[in-house]
Amino acid sequence: MRVTVISPEAAIFDGEADAVTAPAHDGQVGILPRHAPFMTLLGRGPLVVTSGSTSRRFMVNGGFLQAVNNTVRVVAEQVKGA
Repeated sequence: MRVTVISPEAAIFDGEADAVTAPAHDGQVGILPRHAPFMTLLGRGPLVVTSGSTSRRFMVNGGFLQAVNNTVRVVAEQVKGA
């Protein structure tokens, strides 16, 4: 699935992934390829984008996550590479 992570300052990540875990405002959420349409507000915590045996980890605070048409968009108020 295609994953994009952006903040108000810059595009942080844009690529293919096998899984995404994110801190929703009410707990962790996991997204796999072909996930049903889904949208949630983000809380504060680790966002992990996994592709094969490689994981990219970011710390996010606020914003939202949208999964639709095998694409995940993360628009975060704050993002830091971890």
